[in-house]
Amino acid sequence: MPTTKHWTTEPEAEVNIKTTLSGPASVPPTTVPEVFKRVARKYNTKVALRVKRDHEWIQWTYREYYTDVAKAAKSLIRLGLEPHHGVCVLGFNAPEWFIGYMSAIMAGGIACGVYTTNNAESCHFIADDCSANVIFAENKAQLEKILEVRDRLPHLKVIIQYSPEPVDPAQRDQGVIPWSEFMEIGKDIPDYEVQWRIEKVKPGHCASLIYTSGTTGPPKGVMISHDNLTWTAAVCATLYQLGETDHMISYLPLSHVAAQMMDIHAALHTGLTIHFAQPDALKGSLAVTLKEVRPTVFVGVPRVWEKFKEIMERVIKDTSGIKEVVLQKARSVGRQTSFNRQSGRPAAWGFWLANTFVFKSLREKMGLERCKIAGSSAAPISRKVLEFFLDFDLPLYELYGMSESTGPQTLSLYGAHKTGSTGKVMAGAEIRIDNPGPSGDGEICFRGRHIFMGYLKEERKTREAIDEDGWLHSGDIGRLDPDGYLYITGRIKEILITRGGENIAPVPIEEIILNHMKMVSYCMVVGDAQKYLTMMVSLRVEMNDDGTPSNRLDSLAVSIAQELGSNATTVEEAKEDPLIIRYIEEGMGKANEESISRAAKVQKFRT
Repeated sequence: MPTTKHWTTEPEAEVNIKTTLSGPASVPPTTVPEVFKRVARKYNTKVALRVKRDHEWIQWTYREYYTDVAKAAKSLIRLGLEPHHGVCVLGFNAPEWFIGYMSAIMAGGIACGVYTTNNAESCHFIADDCSANVIFAENKAQLEKILEVRDRLPHLKVIIQYSPEPVDPAQRDQGVIPWSEFMEIGKDIPDYEVQWRIEKVKPGHCASLIYTSGTTGPPKGVMISHDNLTWTAAVCATLYQLGETDHMISYLPLSHVAAQMMDIHAALHTGLTIHFAQPDALKGSLAVTLKEVRPTVFVGVPRVWEKFKEIMERVIKDTSGIKEVVLQKARSVGRQTSFNRQSGRPAAWGFWLANTFVFKSLREKMGLERCKIAGSSAAPISRKVLEFFLDFDLPLYELYGMSESTGPQTLSLYGAHKTGSTGKVMAGAEIRIDNPGPSGDGEICFRGRHIFMGYLKEERKTREAIDEDGWLHSGDIGRLDPDGYLYITGRIKEILITRGGENIAPVPIEEIILNHMKMVSYCMVVGDAQKYLTMMVSLRVEMNDDGTPSNRLDSLAVSIAQELGSNATTVEEAKEDPLIIRYIEEGMGKANEESISRAAKVQKFRT
């Protein structure tokens, strides 16, 4: 169903791709299977995927990876996958996740990642919304969510469990089959059947669905085309100078656009190797994987970098005497060198010594001594965290974008980086600040081949997001400096208007609060149409096995409580402890001292 429009809301529709006469956006459109076939031929014996199981690393070459995806695509066809219907993948990052995702696209379906933390009803909404014919579920815990809502999924034909756990006979009766059986079920399907499906898919067709968080209503299915994925991945791979000698760790949720773009699609353009972390990566095992893999590219969400900072600060705290003096001098040199580089000046005097005797050793302990790109994405990161790593010659390159821009819109690169900025607009894309105010702040708008197709079955919301000229309105507020670097200053919907009529951006206040209270993991300032601002805080806690927060304070929170003289180890105990209440009140007071106006001061808090 070809269209001359640059957007659609129908899963089978094909959008028009706007190429330019020259530059990065002039590259001819292609599809994900076509790119995959080329890379499998070029890097056929190169290692594509590695995962550690039973204490041993096992691997797939690019040829083996492609072969398994083609086998899986045949099985999907045998099981009745209809073109342009959804195939959901629910589980932690694994080779099987990649194979299930890629086989869905190869067989003409639409791949859709589902967060492992979603409950049964959230899983039902997504699977029903995308008319899923097939769902890949990692293990019993994820399988139970799907089976709970199985009777309300009219398009669902089969569920595949991809962990090696045995499938119960009762579950088989409900349409569940194990991975090993799935991989063999389509062996009689001829190769030309898969090829026919590949040829029917066009660059303007939907390849992947990214579901929004649903914080302001039901999740929206962000339709990402083949061209969105292949073009954006090619540009990112070129800008970051990725190649076949690069190594990355896959651990961030693959239901998020950033992980799909970097872990799956950027790799298909470069022949790099993906190493899978363990499911408990964010509980501590990521540090072990880092030291084993020693990646050349490592992207983390702000919380990951905050954890690294906390660990390093504990080590620094125990340093004394001459070692402390050397460390502090090295940090001073490191920060000065980092800022010098941002303005095109040479390294500070003494950098060679600081790098040789301090920075190299530190990076080796973290497993980042080979890392040429350390990135932060998916959420704003504190300037204090950025500057902390600058002290050790480890600049964190921020990037900014959203699901609707297939991930990136602006990128920070070596030689094109300013601390606090999210970088410059991606090559081949456009950016503008809509209705800027006196300080230059306005709504950030994007345009280019990376802009999504539309929201699945949501025409009104799609029209609200994309205007008639093809500009995506992000809802974020920002400004461009004279050199073209973007600075994010808030969100339109987040602006609070007090009863006194003053407009307050809560994000800067929240950042100040978090800087003063290390026991707090998250903070939200509220106060629209109120006399004063109030903050809601959540304390740092350990995570349960399913990724949900527990009631137990984590080690750093317990350590801070003990320093205060408190014996609290749970959230309930902390909420009733006057020592911790005073700690929060004092932190709120310090934050208020930094506030730029009287109206921006927080007067109450709730935990």
